[in-house]
Parts: sequence; C-alpha cells; structure tokens
Amino acid sequence: MTTLRFHRTSEYNNMLRDFKIYLDGKHIGNIANGETADFVIEAGKHIVITKIDWCMSPEVLIDIHENEIISLKTGGFLHGRFIMILSLIIIALHFVLATLADFNYLIFLVLPIFLLQIYYITVGRKKYLILKKTSMNSPISSI
Repeated sequence: MTTLRFHRTSEYNNMLRDFKIYLDGKHIGNIANGETADFVIEAGKHIVITKIDWCMSPEVLIDIHENEIISLKTGGFLHGRFIMILSLIIIALHFVLATLADFNYLIFLVLPIFLLQIYYITVGRKKYLILKKTSMNSPISSI
C-alpha cells in the first residue's frame, strides 16, 4: 500500500473552499481547511498539484516506492493570512483618521497590498497555493 498524505493548513481566507488535489493531471480528491487526508496511489514517479478555483500550487515531483508514505503540506501563499487583516486595519484606520484628523493619505498604504493580491490571482496564479514535502519516503508498517 503506497500512500500520499496531505495536510492542509488552517486559514481563514480560504476556509470555505476545498482544495482539489491532482495526481498526474487527474483529480484524486479534495481537502478541506485544516484537514489531513490520505490517498492510496500506485508506486512510481508522479506530478502533484493542488488547485483552488483558477489558482494552483507549483508542481511537485514525487518518487514513491511500494509500502511508503510521502507527506505533503498545502496551504495559501506565504503571508496570505496576514495580508487581508493588514488591509482591513489600514482601511479602518484611514476612515478614522480622515474623519477625526482630516488625514486622507493613509489609504495609499493599501495600494501595495492590493497589487500583491491582484498579482496572486492573475500572473502569479500558479503560486497562489504552496505545496511542499514535509517528510521523505517513510515505510508503512505492516500489521
């Protein structure tokens, strides 16, 4: 029994959508927020990616042998969970300062964060998700 084990990080910005898991271009299953899932696959070399909507992870090449487990970790892009919070804080701070102190320039701090988000859903869509090996080949113990 050869197993591919996925662990998806828990994050609020993608929590309502499942990631789709593809092995050699074929959909083999989904993984929910914070979930760990095992998939029994054939031994050999495979290309694995995860997708959410039109965005995806970079391809990961695995070489798995009989009776082994390869663990992979997937999640949103690096610092993705902080960008949304930071954007909302800056926008709220802008409205407070614009109202109380007639300071209208803080909104420009959101522009780089907004452009980063636009990058990840357009040109960088193949890097929107991360996918990396968390452990090398591990033998499966027989009972």
